[in-house]
Amino acid sequence: MRYIGRRLVIYAITLWAAISLNFLLPRMLPGDPAAIMIARLGRNGDITDAQLEAIRRLFGNPGTPMWQQYIEYWQQLLTGDLGTSVSLYPTPVSELIGAALPWSIGLVGVSTVIAFTLGISLGMFVGWKRGTWVDHIVPATTLLQSLPYFWVAMLLIYFFSVQNRWFPIIGGYNVFHFNGPELSWAFVGSVLYHAILPATTIVISAVGGWLLGMRNMMVSTLGEDYVVTAEAKGLKKRRIMTTYAARNAMLPSVAGFGVALGFVVAGFVVMEQVFSYPGVGKLMITAVRSNDYPLMQGVFLVITLTVLLAMFITDMIYGLIDPRARQNV
Repeated sequence: MRYIGRRLVIYAITLWAAISLNFLLPRMLPGDPAAIMIARLGRNGDITDAQLEAIRRLFGNPGTPMWQQYIEYWQQLLTGDLGTSVSLYPTPVSELIGAALPWSIGLVGVSTVIAFTLGISLGMFVGWKRGTWVDHIVPATTLLQSLPYFWVAMLLIYFFSVQNRWFPIIGGYNVFHFNGPELSWAFVGSVLYHAILPATTIVISAVGGWLLGMRNMMVSTLGEDYVVTAEAKGLKKRRIMTTYAARNAMLPSVAGFGVALGFVVAGFVVMEQVFSYPGVGKLMITAVRSNDYPLMQGVFLVITLTVLLAMFITDMIYGLIDPRARQNV
């Protein structure tokens, strides 16, 4: 319990600092969100004084002291109010993020789990068979990892969409057959079909890192005394590989996997842009291009919360896997 309590305090302080920075940074940048929205709305007609006042109050009322804006910002967060988007006015930021989150979590989350599982499994096997022909897998996967994933995405589009037309080029589903997301097997099939190339891009770009890290840790772990002792006792090689070597070798990868899962919400920004995939990454690009401060704040806040939550869960799992992590805490 002491370990959990200590971690909760640390993450609570980190969360407070992250939210405070999320509040301060947009206000320190040049530009005024309220002025941007007024300029955008002014193109479509006259704006009344009441609308001007409502817009300024909506974006924190710059005339009030900073401390008062800070308190109002916390009050809005506690009620789930992330503001209103400038570029997609009058849609609330929470609604935009809520619509984009399932796409990023479904695509990037599943792809990350597949890449991690595949990389750890292959890394365990390659590390166990170190010095044999299996080691030649490492340079190939490392080469794939070194390639920019947006370049891999464009290659996949060229060969499998442009040249052969096996898979769709863009989108998260067939917009010509469906007016929007719906609960039907046909829609699920369309989503899975459109996700094949983006998911393949993520797996190809990520599996090499997990494989190389696990392979190196396996090689290091196999030289430990407890593994040598297990071999001297005549235990089955499969048991030594999985129970003794792999369990300890994968500890650093578990920590990295937790961080990777935290960033799942952010999506693969450039990849989503290449495939026009309706995830959080594409939403972030829209916000930056349009100087949409409320949307940027909302996206960054959700990403921060997700990363902190994923790291906290990882800490708890790490403490269960390795009791040494709970010592002297």
